[in-house]
Amino acid sequence: MNPRFQLDVFEGPLDLLLHLIKKSEVDVHDIPIATITEQYLGYLDLFAQLNLDLAGEYLVMAATLMQIKSRLLLPPIEGEEEDEEDPRIALVQQLEEYQRFRAAAGQLADRDILDRDVFRRSTEIPEQQTNELPPLRELDLADLVDALREVLKRLPEESAHEIVGDRIAIADQIPRILERLRSGDVEFTSLCDANASRREIVATFLALLELVKMHAVRALQTERFGPILLALAVPRDAEVSRLQKE
Repeated sequence: MNPRFQLDVFEGPLDLLLHLIKKSEVDVHDIPIATITEQYLGYLDLFAQLNLDLAGEYLVMAATLMQIKSRLLLPPIEGEEEDEEDPRIALVQQLEEYQRFRAAAGQLADRDILDRDVFRRSTEIPEQQTNELPPLRELDLADLVDALREVLKRLPEESAHEIVGDRIAIADQIPRILERLRSGDVEFTSLCDANASRREIVATFLALLELVKMHAVRALQTERFGPILLALAVPRDAEVSRLQKE
């Protein structure tokens, strides 16, 4: 039996829904249910390919979205009032409440506790910073999942009679990624060889997620939907060696 993995890519189905709504740049009060449902189911399929553990609440939300979609597609029953309540209202209320709690949690997390994470910075700007590169945006795990979906879309469909080779261990991919990044930053799409199999790409991606969660690797982007740049968060050789041993 293949092992399953529990990675905190999303905090729950509402978090995934908000990510899809934000990515689609739509109003939370006017959710295009058909589009969002299709994208949501696509993510569940991707999680299955990654062999990730899915909590039952994700499947419950999938069923809820399908039910709402069906109600919106069905014509009104003859004799019923035309001003029937929008079936999306309950979902919108859940999303709004979740947004409020997440915003409150973010504000609490940003507060300094006993001067934690507070460092004195010099007011003088070094001369070498006058010609700075474009500002980089720190990406989260959800952005990496989006990038993986685009990579997998470009792969040919797997053949039904394909012979499966040796199992690829995620633990073996971690030192390979670190060694690759030690020689310099690389783009996400070039992390795997051009002829890499779907299994190799998935194993490499899961290893990358672990490194990002460990804050050993940073994922950066100069502009939204632009190329994703991967860089070592701690470039010191001693720290890299320590991570390879863990």
